[in-house]
Amino acid sequence: MDDSIRDRVEDLRRQINYHDYRYYVLDDPVITDYEYDQLMRELKELEEKYPELVTDDSPTQRVGGRPRTGFSTVEHPVRMFSLENSYSVEELRSFDGRVRRALGVSGPVQYVAEPKIDGLAVSLRYEQGRFVQGATRGDGLVGEDITANLKTIRSIPLRLASGSDANLTVRGEVYVPLEEFQKLNAEREERGEKPFANPRNAAAGSLRQLDPRVTASRRLSFFAYTLVDAENLGIELHSEALEFLKDAGFPVNQHTRSCQGIDEAVEYCTHLQSIRNELPYDIDGAVIKVDSLTSQSQLSYTAKSPRWAIAFKFAPEQVKTRLERIDVQVGRTGVLTPLAILEPVRLAGSVVSRASLHNEDVIRQKDIRIGDIVVVRKAGDVIPEVVRPVVEERDGTETEFSMPDKCPACNEPVFRSVGEVAVRCQNAKCPAQIRERLIHFASRDAMNIEGLGPAIVGQLLESNLVESPADLYELTISDVLGLDRMREKSAHNLIRAIENSKTVPFSRVVYALGIRHVGSRVAEILTEHFADLDSLMVADQGALAKIDDIGPKIAESVWSFFQVESNRDTVLRLRDAGVNMRSEPEEKREEREGVANKSFVFTGALERMTRDEAAALVRSLGGRTTSSVSSSTDYVVVGKDPGSKYQKAVQLGVKILNEQEFLDLIGI
Repeated sequence: MDDSIRDRVEDLRRQINYHDYRYYVLDDPVITDYEYDQLMRELKELEEKYPELVTDDSPTQRVGGRPRTGFSTVEHPVRMFSLENSYSVEELRSFDGRVRRALGVSGPVQYVAEPKIDGLAVSLRYEQGRFVQGATRGDGLVGEDITANLKTIRSIPLRLASGSDANLTVRGEVYVPLEEFQKLNAEREERGEKPFANPRNAAAGSLRQLDPRVTASRRLSFFAYTLVDAENLGIELHSEALEFLKDAGFPVNQHTRSCQGIDEAVEYCTHLQSIRNELPYDIDGAVIKVDSLTSQSQLSYTAKSPRWAIAFKFAPEQVKTRLERIDVQVGRTGVLTPLAILEPVRLAGSVVSRASLHNEDVIRQKDIRIGDIVVVRKAGDVIPEVVRPVVEERDGTETEFSMPDKCPACNEPVFRSVGEVAVRCQNAKCPAQIRERLIHFASRDAMNIEGLGPAIVGQLLESNLVESPADLYELTISDVLGLDRMREKSAHNLIRAIENSKTVPFSRVVYALGIRHVGSRVAEILTEHFADLDSLMVADQGALAKIDDIGPKIAESVWSFFQVESNRDTVLRLRDAGVNMRSEPEEKREEREGVANKSFVFTGALERMTRDEAAALVRSLGGRTTSSVSSSTDYVVVGKDPGSKYQKAVQLGVKILNEQEFLDLIGI
């Protein structure tokens, strides 16, 4: 092979990397899309002709390869700490006081202030200037290897700029720009899929895709904010490290500022909050860091966070808009829920036009009226809720809301039990309930029928093709080909997904049935005690109520469900269709001392795994899990933001484990 070909390939890669940097980092392209495409096409043709020239860091390899079957773990050489949060100026000043006392200085400390991007933290490792590995934060010590997915993000350089052959570890935030977030959700809704709740949720879900091609389609972006071991490169300030990262080809947030003392940092936070809605990405606060790396080393860390940095979290954003009307939705269990239909307004990174009002009592307590100007916020910056009406802006045209006495979906009378706030439609044939039951049945945590979203369910009902979940298993390709926008490939995929759902575990089948009060964990408990459908169907209330974590209320609900003839008919038809109705014996590891025959309760969010996964591990090692704390509980495992179970464990003197102590106990 002529050396000129090798040189041309390298030149093409250099040009493409440069133009990626101009377009995705600087937002300042210097060539047209057509010219860029011609460079990429020539590189692809040469690599196809000379496959020995293909390298992992070639621009052609950003999206490629087969979907993975899972993620391997990566041990971070330097721990990724979380930040301490502050919510007031007073807390920022207290932080500054701690820093100055620890450093023994009386004057102002030099800080660097940055927007706190609401995305997902990642770590990137470069060897001899080439991107070789990327990982999630995980628990700070161990993360997941998502290198293939991170390569699809064009603002992450595959090679360091200026021919640098340095070995670096760079940390930053992957996020979804707001414009792309709106497009992504519009595309998902068009396909009948559930939209993402917020940009952070979209970023996290995109990075954990096993198929990098899916990640690439999500149009993610990246900001770098930390150069690990910067001092080894002769860098003395964090601000200098950020300049180094810029020169190396990384995007660094343009709103980052150096602040002389805490007063300037406070002014920065105030200013940043004022322009929050003008930014093309979602932020939930600011991060204040001591600039001197020597001072950072001197201040060191607590068990969870650096003493030299703090996050200033913005208060939940509130906006005013008009409540145009109140609609009533009917859920799968027949509960009627009032829904506020709002004049569309931008709130915390997305346009909001609806918000739940929970129930009629909440509306009465808050004195919310149709036509009111109302204050709206997102609970936890995620779920829109109406905070209160702006009473002083009423003009007398507002009207009070009353829950209908008949179901808006089927026109049958509704009923409210004594002592309950919920108003229910008791008509099992109610079309709204049937629709919601089918959507729940097909959902990911239930039967996981990919492609069977709300839009497709609606069309199946309108076409009279289905009425119960059992009808799904009688559908043919010709049936679904008659639906709007359903092409042959999509029809085949849907029928295949329905067929594949027959093999999901029995516990998920029970959850999919939509029995009132039976969530995924209760379904697991039931199927641990009843090995098959027949034994569960004939169980009486007494036997059900004796099971730990079931109790009389759930027992009555399960027993009542199987007394209804139409429900029994549905589950028997599902069984006849080949849906799994038997529990497989749980794979047991060797019982572990300290776990076997011990009872565990989990509270708060775990970082290395979900609580359900942790509970499954306990059971596989011979232990038991329950949902409530009592004097007979052996361990309470506490994650982030624990609930009242933690307080009860303290009161009862139950042994409390943090996540790492739990992992040590089970041998991970």
